[in-house]
Amino acid sequence: MKDIFFCPEESRFYSTCLETLVLNNCKNSETIVEFGSGDGSPIINSLLRNNFNGVIHGFELNPFGWKAANLTIDEYNLGDKYIIYNSSLLESSKPEAKYLVANPPYLPAPDNDIYMPLLFGGIDGATLTNELLSIGYENVLLLVSSFSNPKSTINHAKANGYSVENFLLLPLKFGYYSSEPKVKKHIEELRKNGMAFYSGNYYFLAGVLFKKQQESRVDLSNELTQVMTSF
Repeated sequence: MKDIFFCPEESRFYSTCLETLVLNNCKNSETIVEFGSGDGSPIINSLLRNNFNGVIHGFELNPFGWKAANLTIDEYNLGDKYIIYNSSLLESSKPEAKYLVANPPYLPAPDNDIYMPLLFGGIDGATLTNELLSIGYENVLLLVSSFSNPKSTINHAKANGYSVENFLLLPLKFGYYSSEPKVKKHIEELRKNGMAFYSGNYYFLAGVLFKKQQESRVDLSNELTQVMTSF
């Protein structure tokens, strides 16, 4: 469990968001870039259910996740559609693509000395999420947590020329990683400062499609903010 991120419910939700908000809208042989592929299961499961005929370039720092993903990619003969590199997108040449997709690390903590350091999302949990919205891809699909300063992410997106095109919501129970005492205590402090929103042991995870505003027809930023801070 400590070597590879494991949360079936979250992975299924990521797959649903990928299919509903991205793959079902790809009418041509699009190129997609993924930050943090993990074991690859969300995209692999989506590709097995979808007629997507483009290429997805994934970037995964964790060698255990990278190896596991490539074994499954080979098993299902998806090597022509899903290519994963054992490196960080943020430190690599950025492939040209219509979409950037990610379930980015979003755990808030004082530092990365937590159960799984690669899940550390910065002091408020939104650092990496916001950094992905600074790269400049036309469309960006991100999973955004309500306990990871979601207002800052929505404001950062606006400042970088994005609107919220669409979003899906999933109520999630605090799990193995977010229930680590050090992490949970930090999230409680963030809530006191209006930067984390949850109720009891539940929080919202949103799959959000951000789109460059000059291309967007709608902006659901206010609606997303209201929902994510409604606890």
